[in-house]
Amino acid sequence: MTLDLHDSTTQAGRALPRMPELPRAEILGVSLALADYESTMDWMDAIVAGGHRASLSAAAVHLVMVAREDDETRAAVLQTMTVPDGQPLVWALRALGHRQASRVYGPDPMAHSCTRSARTGVRMYLYGGRTDEALQQLTTALRQRYPGLQIVGGYSPPFRALTDAEERDVVDDINASGAEVVWVGTGQPKQEKWMAAMRDRLDAPILAGVGAAFDFHAGIVPQAPSWMQRVGLEWAYRLAREPRRLWRRYARYNPRFVAGFLRQYLAHRRGG
Repeated sequence: MTLDLHDSTTQAGRALPRMPELPRAEILGVSLALADYESTMDWMDAIVAGGHRASLSAAAVHLVMVAREDDETRAAVLQTMTVPDGQPLVWALRALGHRQASRVYGPDPMAHSCTRSARTGVRMYLYGGRTDEALQQLTTALRQRYPGLQIVGGYSPPFRALTDAEERDVVDDINASGAEVVWVGTGQPKQEKWMAAMRDRLDAPILAGVGAAFDFHAGIVPQAPSWMQRVGLEWAYRLAREPRRLWRRYARYNPRFVAGFLRQYLAHRRGG
């Protein structure tokens, strides 16, 4: 399903309010929302209130670059409202003249949404987690941190493709839960591909991919200090903690992003 921000009907043909939109701009072929936390939360609330279906993803440089190389990832990202998670993406947007661009750091929309939902009663489902125990740890942490939060279900998928039967069970469980927001924390681009494949099968208005937010909120993995996030060095912090897993990613994609955006910026300047 292509994310059609102008769709105004449900599958049953009932008229709906116009699909809410966020202003966007393109970086290396990926459309990024020009939004802050509050406008992102307002967009999510409007999707839920209007009975629409949409997907949200917080993109770092890695996802943008994988989308340039992998057709399946690119198709999935094109179906998603994507906010700039990585500070380099915010700098790139501002360099192109979008001064209102703001970082929407993956774990924080989840926290902001939990704060609102504990008050409004929006129901949440958690799909992801390293293990069943890690998912339970996250569920407990969120309920303690946000009293009144309605977490109506959860599933920690195995580190392999689900069988057709397992996939049906997951779809049935999520739909039966009545969840309005499904948080997806299985890593990029796996979570974007899952959301694209599941979007038409799930009743929840919002599927939101938040990557490592599950580990952060569960207290399993520490977040980078705020000063490192502000100056765009979060990648260095994460690399120092998980060098064997991350060094190839950063060595491959960071230089390619710089070179690719430089070409886009020069073309922008010539066009301006």
